[in-house]
Amino acid sequence: MNIDQETPENIRERLQREEKQGRAVGTFKDGLDRAQLGNLGELASSLGWIGIGVVIVVIIAVFVWLK
Repeated sequence: MNIDQETPENIRERLQREEKQGRAVGTFKDGLDRAQLGNLGELASSLGWIGIGVVIVVIIAVFVWLK
């Protein structure tokens, strides 16, 4: 698809992807900020698979430490 023929929604998605690629730590913080507002879908999409893995490992470590 030509850039001139992109819909506004496609442009928004493309810009979000480009921004996420350049700032890994910033997107992690953005995801946590969005999680405070209660949008779990945005949290998962902004963290990516590495961020989700880190969150899961931390949660498991906390449960093991508390027992």
